[in-house]
Amino acid sequence: MKTQASVLTDDFDGPLITIEGEKEAHDDDLWFLPGPLENEPDDLPPGPRAEPPDTAVIEDWAKAEGLHAARLARVAGRLGALDDRLLRGPEGWRHRLALIEAADLSWFAGDRVSSDRLALWISMRLSGAQDDPNALARVGWAVRRLTGGPGPKADLAAFLDRRDPENIEDNSERFEDRAGGWLDVMKAATDLHPITRACMGFHLWSLAGLGQHGDQIEAAVTASRIAASDGSGAIFAPLAMGGEGGLRVSGLPPERLARWLDGMESAILTAMRTLDDIEAWTGRAENVMAQLSGRTPVALRKTFFQWPLVSAPMAEAMTGTSRTAVQRNLAWMEASGLIREVTGQGRFRMWTLNL
Repeated sequence: MKTQASVLTDDFDGPLITIEGEKEAHDDDLWFLPGPLENEPDDLPPGPRAEPPDTAVIEDWAKAEGLHAARLARVAGRLGALDDRLLRGPEGWRHRLALIEAADLSWFAGDRVSSDRLALWISMRLSGAQDDPNALARVGWAVRRLTGGPGPKADLAAFLDRRDPENIEDNSERFEDRAGGWLDVMKAATDLHPITRACMGFHLWSLAGLGQHGDQIEAAVTASRIAASDGSGAIFAPLAMGGEGGLRVSGLPPERLARWLDGMESAILTAMRTLDDIEAWTGRAENVMAQLSGRTPVALRKTFFQWPLVSAPMAEAMTGTSRTAVQRNLAWMEASGLIREVTGQGRFRMWTLNL
């Protein structure tokens, strides 16, 4: 019987192949398996990144300030001249400029409150059927904040007359938190010039959630107080009485600051020309009215350079004299060419300076 040859070889000199060895030898042939992780391309979408801090925007405005340093110095010098002039002038000058600025801001914000309606509302709380009481209240608030009181840096909520309701929901964003975030950015920007800081604060207003009602008057008044915070005569820096170009919201910080400076310079020049006219009129009125006796002529002169438009009931309330004395002096001043009537009607007449 023939014995079958063994399939096993007795080659002890050859290398020993184990099961693990065979697996490693065939790994290169397994093309369908993924390669090492370090060799794989990163095709995954990026995960959430940490948001930059709120104060990171200050660097952009610092660069914008450096680009417009010469223009900023010129505008700051003009604001300083206005501040010095108001410091030496009577209190009525500031009040008149505040009325003009508030009325112009109302047109910028869409409320469109004219100077005569504003004068009647502020002095006697008189309004017509066509007047929006909410608009008058907003512009009245602007006049109060532009004529005095603590600035926005101490307590922004008190400055704006806005508080959180007592029954606010726990998951609702509180106004005090939004105001605190805006104030923190402003405090962190103390190295910027007050005019630059005011411009930055105006353009960050809506981003901070402070203008949810679309009310731009608050932002402009707050910025005007910040811009004049280093002064002692000018309580606010004029922004709107020279046009609304500086208040447009578009572009990068360098563009916004350039428009802001141009608009503020135009507004300051308009304010200075207004004071020139009032000062010239006051000197002329004193000479013409020197022959009149009593306290009514002096009180009327003060009323007219303090208010853009004056009515007989308003003059009576402001001077504290009788209606007869007021009407007699108004008629005399009109006949002398010091004032002129602007309504052209027999009743509810109003007068302004004849410059």
